[in-house]
Amino acid sequence: MSEFTTPGSDAGRDESPGRFRPAAVAAVPLAAVGQALGVAVPEPAADAEITGISLNSRTVEPGDLYVALPGATRHGADFASDAIGAGAVAVLTDDAGARLLALSADTPVPVLVVGNPRNEVGPLSAMIYRSQADDGQPLRLFGVTGTNGKTTTTYFITSLLRALRQKTGLIGTIEILAGGKPIPSLLTTPESTEVHGLVALMRERGLDAAAMEVSSHAISYQRVDGLLFDVAGFTNLTQDHLDLHNTMEEYFATKAELFTPGRARRAVVTVDDEWGRRLAGSTRVPVTTLSTDGSNQADWTMAATAPRGLGTDFTLAGPAGATLKIHTGLPGSFNVANAALAALMVLASGVDLADLQAALDSADPFTVAVPGRMQLIAEQPAAVVDFAHNTDALARALEAVRPPQPDSRLIVVFGATGQRDQGKRPAMGAIAARLADTVIITDDDPHDEDAAAIRSDVMAGAREALDSGSLGAELLEVFPRDEAIHHAVSLARPQDTILVAGRGHEVWQEVKGVNLALDDRVELRNALTARGFNVLHDDRIES
Repeated sequence: MSEFTTPGSDAGRDESPGRFRPAAVAAVPLAAVGQALGVAVPEPAADAEITGISLNSRTVEPGDLYVALPGATRHGADFASDAIGAGAVAVLTDDAGARLLALSADTPVPVLVVGNPRNEVGPLSAMIYRSQADDGQPLRLFGVTGTNGKTTTTYFITSLLRALRQKTGLIGTIEILAGGKPIPSLLTTPESTEVHGLVALMRERGLDAAAMEVSSHAISYQRVDGLLFDVAGFTNLTQDHLDLHNTMEEYFATKAELFTPGRARRAVVTVDDEWGRRLAGSTRVPVTTLSTDGSNQADWTMAATAPRGLGTDFTLAGPAGATLKIHTGLPGSFNVANAALAALMVLASGVDLADLQAALDSADPFTVAVPGRMQLIAEQPAAVVDFAHNTDALARALEAVRPPQPDSRLIVVFGATGQRDQGKRPAMGAIAARLADTVIITDDDPHDEDAAAIRSDVMAGAREALDSGSLGAELLEVFPRDEAIHHAVSLARPQDTILVAGRGHEVWQEVKGVNLALDDRVELRNALTARGFNVLHDDRIES
């Protein structure tokens, strides 16, 4: 899922996928908005009624406050006339935006000017939508951050809460669920105006809880400002998004912001890596620690594991002799970690331990299939689609699907994304060469970068690993991506395993600004069917 966006919404003219706000909003006088901003509102306009807030002129509705932010190429003030035409009753902008409005023509609505309006968007959205007001039914919020595992963990949380007979919502990479028809996601975390609108909508529809993926982009671009999570969870931290954060220290510091008193009431932190241990030791909110690899002391640790089918039965040992017996049907030790984190986050929210265990026993909530996350397409050969798009995730995915039979081969198809952290490309190639028998390097989402150059970077890492490690993997470069998937299937025998990695649930491939229809799951099914192999149709996917 692309997070390649600029901090200004109208500057990129991104189209929102749905109406992210409640049906009924109690009007807030513009004078109250001005007071919150420390800006005087002229008396004739003080009683103007604000019933919504938007950063995008295309999503403005009558009664909205339109926030005009600077963007990479255009300023949101350039679209103020569109917003006013759609019913905006006031504009909030910065000095540059105010100058643009003054130059264009008379603006028929009040213009409020502050130094950095981006800082005000989250708190104003909370105020206008009353997303977490004390009145009415509270909505418990679960926020999951980390490099890998966010999506699966939020799906696990949602599935477990449903097993506890709670009505739940979801905000994440794949889709948004707010008690109605699923809405495909454009960003891992929507803009703060939409997040607060969604939370208010969930409350309006009587939902009990919601799980949300919180990306580092969301924190950096202030998309979760003004939101207080009941429980924040941390999965892990590995190299990714250094195109935005420059260093791992900066990346970690951004993630750590979620675990502060203004953003979370309590935390559950996986301490299997150095970053988790640092986070657990520095957070200023009550924290529960989790270790799943047995190497670290923690509040909850892995007491026993046993394989069952593709998945795992495991037991967590906790304080004062407490235990939790858990099963996940998804393959891989990382899904054990995701399931353990989900269970402890729900426990930390106040659910009774006995009730939690009863739900785990009766409903098997962690066998839910997550779209594009270790999604099994066929069994002979085993064919799996996964979102693994960085070094750590790719290594874990390859290890998870490695067939145990000595005469079986592991075939992997993957690429690297354009205009992203280039340093991980050769590392991904090297990992594939070390862990797979046949490595097919192809295109991911090149964006505006030359696809051949990206493939070359990945191939270089794979070749170096093969040359230096006396490895026997077969290395191929096949493109475009659909041909690479079909080629992988043409090589496969019933006892082999095919992993198509990097894009997961995504259905579009961006090449030079053009979105091309491409779904790895569809291509893999078609290729398998053409070869006469049977494919699965999974009805366990939550939606």
